[in-house]
Amino acid sequence: MEHQNGYMPETTLRDYLKVLFRHKAIIITTFITVIGTVIIGLQFKTPVYQAQVKMLISAEKQVKSPYYRQLAGYRNGEGVLTQSEIVKSSPVIERAVRATGLYQQPLDYEKKFCSPLKNALIDSNVRKLNERLKLLTEEQKKAFLFRRAIEGLKKSITVEPVRDTNLFTISAREFSPIGAAIIANVISRSYVIFDLEQQLAELQLKYGEKHLSVTQLKDNIEQMKTGLNGKPLSNLEAIGPASVKIIEQAQVPLRPVGPNKALTLILALFMAPFLGVMLAFMFEYMDQTFKSPRDIETFLNLPYLGSIPRKKSKKESLHTLSDQTYLLMKDKGIKSLLLTSALAREGTTTIIANLAKHLSERAGHKVLIIDANLRAPAIHKAFKLPQSPGLADVLEGKVSFDQAVVPDSAIAKPPPSPQRGEGQGEGGNLRNNEPRAMSQQPKRPSKQEFSDTSLHILPAGETTLNPITLLGSSMMPEIIKMAKQRSEIVLIDCANLKGFKDAVLISSAIDGIALVVNEGKTRRYVVNSAIAPLQQRKANIIGVILNNRTFAIPRMIYERV
Repeated sequence: MEHQNGYMPETTLRDYLKVLFRHKAIIITTFITVIGTVIIGLQFKTPVYQAQVKMLISAEKQVKSPYYRQLAGYRNGEGVLTQSEIVKSSPVIERAVRATGLYQQPLDYEKKFCSPLKNALIDSNVRKLNERLKLLTEEQKKAFLFRRAIEGLKKSITVEPVRDTNLFTISAREFSPIGAAIIANVISRSYVIFDLEQQLAELQLKYGEKHLSVTQLKDNIEQMKTGLNGKPLSNLEAIGPASVKIIEQAQVPLRPVGPNKALTLILALFMAPFLGVMLAFMFEYMDQTFKSPRDIETFLNLPYLGSIPRKKSKKESLHTLSDQTYLLMKDKGIKSLLLTSALAREGTTTIIANLAKHLSERAGHKVLIIDANLRAPAIHKAFKLPQSPGLADVLEGKVSFDQAVVPDSAIAKPPPSPQRGEGQGEGGNLRNNEPRAMSQQPKRPSKQEFSDTSLHILPAGETTLNPITLLGSSMMPEIIKMAKQRSEIVLIDCANLKGFKDAVLISSAIDGIALVVNEGKTRRYVVNSAIAPLQQRKANIIGVILNNRTFAIPRMIYERV
């Protein structure tokens, strides 16, 4: 939306800093969450070592067979896929499990290598597994553990081709670096034995048990079985007569696989603030409330009158707002000013009460407050006055205007400074809101007394009639006219715009209207929708007061950017 002068306001460094400081809780929370998650995740990640065996598909056999002729004609990818399935087949894996004794490993084997933080999780999983094992017989228990070891070994094995060659690698992962090398070597040798057994079966069918080639192949198989302990073999023994040959045996890995923990943590330290900033700007974009004076001028196309801070410097801000409001009213010839808000509990009543006190006591102006909020009156609570007689009684003709007005000499105590979430009134809330006892009702002023005092209040009064009927009567403009004749400044409180049409009804009799919005609470589209009826009636909306304003950027930084 364009600025009221027809251009978009320029975004400055200060605007970006406001977003960061306003949403600093999101940034800090995101940082702590990301770093905490990474640290805990690293603690739960047990270091794993990977050992690798390099193998060659030669397809050279002691006996000619369609299987081997077909294997020799395979392209690299097809051959590796075939070998990958053979490596992970049950005969190969079962032989490796028996040779390494993986099925006899303790159920909490990982505890030797993991962090103390993960021990509790491992113990919990072991307890659940032991409960299952208690329900099995001894034979069933052995079969279950053996099958569990087979499945675990299959998951730890990876077979990958070496590009543009007949080579492929068998990788095995284990918590222990020595264990990883042993498992990789045992798997590769078990695979070679399986291949030799296939050749032996072919030769036995063709030549019988007594043939020299059969005997020699049996000796090779037995010799290869002795290497299932995982210890390094000589190069000649590793190559052997099989169609797949061990070109490079597994060595003990020096460091675990996966990202470096220190590097991961450093990256998290850089990424966490970035993510927090991104979330901050996302929330800022999604937040459709008013957050600064520039938002008022940009989205409402209305002047900014002033603000009341949420926490400190309220007295100074009230003085500034009062002076600015008076100067604006004097410059535009405004004597009656209605203050209202789009929603209830925006602080309108509190602002009116404090503006009136400042303009009357400090500036010496004759001020009259009219509580036209007949639905949820609160002005009488602010000044410790009885609610009736008041405006409603005057409109019904029960009392005269002068009889209903209360002078400042009858006010019990000054109103408090604006507070967020005070009291119960429609337009604002005050900390001390008990109505004054009827026995302490103030003396009603005479016409002469009205002229001599600086602050007067016309409470809302009490009525059983519909407020629309009373405020829409011909008496209301007459009352405002009398109020302007007897005072320099007339401040009027009224029900909120979204819920009621009271302010719209009396807007034609009012010189000007000021809108109160709450920072971080009042949504832009709600305010635009609420003031639309006033704009249709050509009401004179002189500007907007920003209540409960916060100053996100620290003063030391704000003064330097």
